[in-house]
This record gives sequence, structure tokens and C-alpha cells, in this order.
Amino acid sequence: MSGLKREYPSGPHRILHPEGWPQPKGYANGMMAKGTQIFLGGQIGWDEAGRFPEGLVAQVRQTLANISRLLAEADARPEHIVRLTWFVTDMQAYTGNLKEIGKAYREVFGYFYPTMTLAQVVRLVEPKALVEIEATAVLPG
Repeated sequence: MSGLKREYPSGPHRILHPEGWPQPKGYANGMMAKGTQIFLGGQIGWDEAGRFPEGLVAQVRQTLANISRLLAEADARPEHIVRLTWFVTDMQAYTGNLKEIGKAYREVFGYFYPTMTLAQVVRLVEPKALVEIEATAVLPG
């Protein structure tokens, strides 16, 4: 079992990474956490006035900022996140902007990468939304 754990340098949870598996880039394969669970419904890239910035990268940045703001309501931070589920309306736009999306991610969340799933959908409820992200976090304790 000792080969199954790796610690994030700044994270409170245990990352699960079997020995010999390739190192994931920008996500974790699994995490283990104990504490108070926080579940966030899908967040989209609009601001508090309901305005969407132009483009996927800008909407990703705003969506992550919205998640961070919601976490703060529970006295939590991005490093408490154990799972993100991303829904995008255009996979080519996502893969074509990976460097910029990664930069936006690190600007808002830092260098902490929880488990993540990414799926393309036909559309989101808000017609101008290009991305929606659900988050699950755990406050240790």
C-alpha cells in the first residue's frame, strides 16, 4: 500500500497514484480525504451581474474564480477540492487552448490538481456559457 500514496506539497489530502503508473498532467487519478464535504453545483463563467466574458479561456478563469468564491463561503480554499467535473461545449477549443487554460487555472487555483473529468456537451443551460464545472471539496477535520 505504500506505493499508492503521494502527498501534494500544499494539499491536505492524500493522492492515490499506483507505483509505475505514468504521472498525470494537470490532474490526479485519485484522492482520499476525511472531513466536512462541500458540494458545489455546476458553475459557469459569468460574473455577479450575469455577464459572460468573450472566449473559453476567459470563461474558464471566471468559472474557477466563482468556485473559489463559493469555497470561501465555507472557509475552504482550492486545495481542499478533491474532484472537478468539467463540461465544455467545444472540445477543440479546449484542447487548442490548453496552455492558456492551464495558466488561468494556476492563476486562480495555484499548482494543486485534484481528480478531474472532462466531457463535451451539446450545450449548457445558459446559451452563452462555454464551460460548466462542478466541484467537490473536503475540509480536513
